Amino acid sequence: MSSASLQPPADAQPPVRHPDAPAPGEPLGAHYEHCFGCGPGQPHGLHLDARAGDGVSLTAEFTVQPAHQGAPGLAHGGVLATALDETLGSLNWLLRTIAVTGRLETDFVAPVPVGTVLHLQAEVTAIAGRKIYSRATGRIGGPEGPVAVRAEALFVEVKVDHFTEHGREQEIRAAMSDPDQIRRSRAFEVNP
Repeated sequence: MSSASLQPPADAQPPVRHPDAPAPGEPLGAHYEHCFGCGPGQPHGLHLDARAGDGVSLTAEFTVQPAHQGAPGLAHGGVLATALDETLGSLNWLLRTIAVTGRLETDFVAPVPVGTVLHLQAEVTAIAGRKIYSRATGRIGGPEGPVAVRAEALFVEVKVDHFTEHGREQEIRAAMSDPDQIRRSRAFEVNP
């Protein structure tokens, strides 16, 4: 059972997929080259591969590497929480909203061995003002396999100033100078 802060208020609205969101089945790609969760520029990152689903949902996968272990041969719980956070944050691309994690509650149900592909599914459940409520599950052994981890989250919509005022100038300047407008806007979509 999740905490009261993750329960949408009675007047919350159902989520609506943005008309310019990627079509179901399309890859979402990395939102930033150096993101630990999805960026290809992180040698020990998760390299999470997310695809748009129906409505405001998505699927994602990542393979647990030796660099991701905590106990010998098992994924570190913080890495699994990061995978869930990255997956949940990627949902905001389907809303075309810049948002940051406000709260993330994670349940660790079963160990995830190194070498395992974690199959993630996530969906936005409600929106109330600037608050976006969502949930995700991570399964092992296939998309319909047993649940290993699950999470509920609250994201809060922010303006791009949140990043430009608080981020390190060197990285902000590099992201803002990217000639690709989509990559430039995606660089600021889900970081806390």
